[in-house]
Amino acid sequence: MSRLLSRPLIAAWAFSALAATACEEGPAPNSTLPSPARAANPSGRVDQLVPLGREVLPETLASHVDAVARELARSAYRAPASLPDVLTALDYDAYRSIHHRAHAALWKGDSPFQVFPAHPGSSFSKPVLLHVVDHDGTTRLPFDSGDFSYGEAAAGVPVELAAGDGLRVGHSGFRVLYPLNDPQTMDEVAVFQGASYFRLVGAGQVFGLSARGLAVDIATGGAEEFPDFRSFWLVRPRPGDTTLVFHALLDSPSVTGAYRFELAPGVRTSVLVDARVFARRDVAKLGVAPLSSMFLHGSLEARWFDDVRPEVHDSDGLLTWTGRGEWIWRPLSNRRGLHVTSLRDGDPRGFGLVQRQRAFDHYLDLEADYHRRPSVWVDVEEGDWGTGGVELLEIPTDSEFNDNIAAYWVSDTPLGAGEERRYRYRLTTFEERLGVQTLAQVGRTRIGWDALPGEADPPPRSQRRIVVDFVGGPFTDLGAGASVQAAIETSAGRISDLRTQRLPSGGGWRASFRLEPEGDRPADMRLSLTHADQPVTETWSTVWYPAEGR
Repeated sequence: MSRLLSRPLIAAWAFSALAATACEEGPAPNSTLPSPARAANPSGRVDQLVPLGREVLPETLASHVDAVARELARSAYRAPASLPDVLTALDYDAYRSIHHRAHAALWKGDSPFQVFPAHPGSSFSKPVLLHVVDHDGTTRLPFDSGDFSYGEAAAGVPVELAAGDGLRVGHSGFRVLYPLNDPQTMDEVAVFQGASYFRLVGAGQVFGLSARGLAVDIATGGAEEFPDFRSFWLVRPRPGDTTLVFHALLDSPSVTGAYRFELAPGVRTSVLVDARVFARRDVAKLGVAPLSSMFLHGSLEARWFDDVRPEVHDSDGLLTWTGRGEWIWRPLSNRRGLHVTSLRDGDPRGFGLVQRQRAFDHYLDLEADYHRRPSVWVDVEEGDWGTGGVELLEIPTDSEFNDNIAAYWVSDTPLGAGEERRYRYRLTTFEERLGVQTLAQVGRTRIGWDALPGEADPPPRSQRRIVVDFVGGPFTDLGAGASVQAAIETSAGRISDLRTQRLPSGGGWRASFRLEPEGDRPADMRLSLTHADQPVTETWSTVWYPAEGR
C-alpha cells in the first residue's frame, strides 16, 4: 500500500513525508500575481531566527552555523512562526496537487545534483529557511508561488498568499535529485522534510524508513519533544562533484544543534553526519542517530492479520555491532503492548534497521514494493557516545500508515543544561547484508506451540517451540558432516531440547529448542552457533512475552 504523505509514530510521532514529488516541465509561468515573499524585506517573520550571514562562504559555513546554534542555546526558545491559514488548511489531496515546476530546480544543468524546495502546508506547518552558499557568499532562497503549479483543490493558495501572507511563508524542506539508476534520468535520492526527518535511497530502492536529526525524551512515559531543522545552507556543488554538502540548524525547547551533511548517492547511498548538540536545559534522555520504521506483520504475526500479503513492513529487524565486536540480530514484532528494550553497550561500532527479506514473494505487494525498501546502517565514527545502549521502541499498530518502530542510541549520562556534545556518524543504505559482516545471518524465526497436531496429551499452550535458521557466511563452505554447537541463554523460563541441524539447501543451519515460560515473566533470549570453537553466526536475540502470547 502506498504511503505518500504522513506516517506518524503512533500517538506521538511527527513524520517526514514525501510530498509534491511530481515536477512539471516547461518555462517559468508568466503569472500576473505578485510575489511578496521574494520582494519582502529579508528581516520578515520567517527570518527572525537566523542572521543572514551574507558574507558566509563555504569554508566558513561550519563555524557560522556552529556559532548560531551555540548562541541560540543561551537564549529562550522561540517557536516557529505560524503559516497562513490557507496553507495549514490544505488536506491530503489538495497538498498532493501542488507540484514543482522544472525551472525551480537549483543548479539544473550546472551540476549532477538538482535540489527542489518543498512547498509548505498541510502537516508541514513550520516554515523552513533555505540558503544557497557559493564562492560569492550566501543567498536566502525565498518562497515563490510561481515555482509551483497548483491543482484545482489548491488553486486559491497563490491568490491568498499574494494578498499579503507571503512574509509568513518559508519552505518545508527540500528534495535532492541525482542520476542514481540511469545517467540520463534524475532520480530522487534524499528528502529532508518535516521536523528533523529525512529519507535516503540507494540504486534500485524506493523510500521506506526514515532517519532523524535527534530525539528528545523519547519513550519516557511523558511527552516527547520533536526538534526541528529550522534552516538549511546548501553548498553549490562544482560541475564534477559526486557529493553534496549542506548544513542545518536544529532547534527545540531543550536543545539546539549545528549539523553538517555530506550526501554521496550510489548503489549504497550514504550521508556523513557531523552534529554538535547544545543543551538549553536538562535532557533526561537524548536519542542519537534515531531511525524510525514500520512493522505491521511478518511470518510470526500473519495469523492475527486478515491480509492477502504474507508480510507488511519497511524493516524486519534491528542489527547492532557492539564495541566488543559482537553482531546481534533482534527481529521486529508487532505485539499487543508497547515495549522498550535496550541492547547494552559501550562505544558502539554501529546499528541499523534492516529489511532483510528482499524477495517479492514475501510481500506480494505490487504497489508498496516492500522488497525494495532500504536498510539503513549507522556507522559510528567518533564523538561522545560513551556507555549506554541501542534502544528499540516497538508500538502496537493495526495500520501500515503509522511508523511504530524506532531505534536510537541513548547514553547513560544525561545531557545537562549548558553542556554540549558532538556525534559524527555515517548513514548508509544497503539491502540484506553489510559488506563488513561475514558471519551467518538469521534468515528465519518461527515460534509456535510445542505440540503435534492431534497429540493425545499435549503440553500446555504456553510451552513454545522456537526455530531459528541461520544462512550464508561460513555455512556455505561447511560440509555435511561438520559439527556445529549452539550456545543459548534466557533471562526467565526453562530451555530444553536444544538441537542443531543442517538445512537441506546446504547454505545454512537450524537451531531449535523448547521454552517453558516462568509464569508471565518475559524471557529475553540469546542464541548463537559455533564451529571448532569459533563463532560462525551473529547472535539471535529476542524477548518472548508469555502474557501476550507473542
